[in-house]
Amino acid sequence: MAQIQTRYEHPQRQQLSHQVAKTTTAVTLGGSLMALSGLTLTATVIALVLATPVLVIFSPVLVPAAITVFLIVAGLVASGGFGVVASFVFYWMYRYATGEHPIGADQIDRARDKIAHAAHDVKENAEQNGQGGVGGQQNVKGGQGI
Repeated sequence: MAQIQTRYEHPQRQQLSHQVAKTTTAVTLGGSLMALSGLTLTATVIALVLATPVLVIFSPVLVPAAITVFLIVAGLVASGGFGVVASFVFYWMYRYATGEHPIGADQIDRARDKIAHAAHDVKENAEQNGQGGVGGQQNVKGGQGI
């Protein structure tokens, strides 16, 4: 207990020195960042003043060029994205066909089973309803073949 008490004997002096160090660091860092911000703003304004005549002279060329570059980049990004998706789909199909169990395979199997069951029901209904008519068609009013 004696060590703990001697360690915290002068909390005011230790706290004041930490506050001074923190304040000095904050002022130094903040002042440096403010000076850097001012220099950046000044350089931006000077560059804008110097570049404005060049931009005005070349704007009939720059705007279509910027649009063209944007379209080219967008096309490349889209084609790359489609290629990545297609390769993932091929990989998924390979894993599904080889018997592995990729994500979503359960849903695909359930949908396949539902479709097969519905097709079987339609086939049975067609066979049952098609027995009384010629060519599988019946007269709706009389129930007799046409």
